[in-house]
Amino acid sequence: MTSLLYEALSLVVSLVAVAFVLTLHEFAHAFVAYKCGDGTPKIYGRLTLDPMAHFDPLGIILFAFAGFGWAKPVPIDPHNFRHYRRGLAMTALAGVTVNYICALLFYPLYVLGASVDTSIPFLDHIIGELPRLLYLYSISFCVFNLIPLAPLDGWRVVDAAARKRGKVFRFFEKNGPVILIVLIAVHFCISLLTSFGGNAAAVEIIRYFDILGYVLSLARYVFGWPIAALWGLICGWGVPSIPWGAIF
Repeated sequence: MTSLLYEALSLVVSLVAVAFVLTLHEFAHAFVAYKCGDGTPKIYGRLTLDPMAHFDPLGIILFAFAGFGWAKPVPIDPHNFRHYRRGLAMTALAGVTVNYICALLFYPLYVLGASVDTSIPFLDHIIGELPRLLYLYSISFCVFNLIPLAPLDGWRVVDAAARKRGKVFRFFEKNGPVILIVLIAVHFCISLLTSFGGNAAAVEIIRYFDILGYVLSLARYVFGWPIAALWGLICGWGVPSIPWGAIF
């Protein structure tokens, strides 16, 4: 394959993986909210597996090129839940739970796909790359959304569990989106500096402030370890060790 064709095919495969991961995540939110008594997701057309109903353009672009991103949040009204706190927590955890289950199912396909050789380059690339991205995007999106900052799912869990809402709670409730944007911006700048050959010493210094980078590393290694270990035992691949040096 020519380099241009290879890049185009990689982009298409990446977008397909993103569409699948984000659609299941948002549908899980909508489905659980609906089952808990809130009809808001259905009213707004989000109780569907149609990817177009869930896409946020900027979030999709970041996911395809940077490996993390977001979809349009599913609108819910927690006051419609039969049990407020339980419904809020279950709805918040639905998406990340589905993503983790998907990662569990895609991991063996990812491992097996890497060893396939059909002697047809573009087909080998699809077979190897698609399950790999489905696994990595699923596990990354799962952990990214567990960050306890509004408007991510982790904050909804905090909201459901919090009995008191003091100054600290109100601060993060109000400023969570700004903090999240800053974390994303720092991580994205480091990625650009690394890609374009920025000063190595400067990059290493800035990397200490790359909190989002640590989270994504945890997604790949720590949260992915139980999946790799389970399939390693089932298929006889052995139990992998966690490369702590790659995280810290």
